[in-house]
Amino acid sequence: MEEKKVNKKQMVGIVVSDKMNKTIVVSVEQLKQHPIYKKYIRRNVRFKAHDEKELAKVGDKVRIIECRPISKEKSFRLAEIINKS
Repeated sequence: MEEKKVNKKQMVGIVVSDKMNKTIVVSVEQLKQHPIYKKYIRRNVRFKAHDEKELAKVGDKVRIIECRPISKEKSFRLAEIINKS
C-alpha cells in the first residue's frame, strides 16, 4: 500500500495575543494582487494556533503549520519560534 504525501500549509506571522490557554493568535500578512488594477494590496489574516507548552509571547515571529481541527476555529499548531520579541 502506498502512502500519499500530504503538503501541509506553513505560514510565518507575528503573535498578537497569548491570553487564551494553550492558544495563540497569529497575524499573517499576505500580498494579493488586485484583479483589475494589478496593484498589490496587503492583507492581514489572523489564525488561532495551538501552543501546547505556551512558549510564544506577544510580538514573537513564529511559524505555524496546518493540522487536524483542534477546536471550532483552531486548525494550526505552533511549529517553531523564529524570533523572540
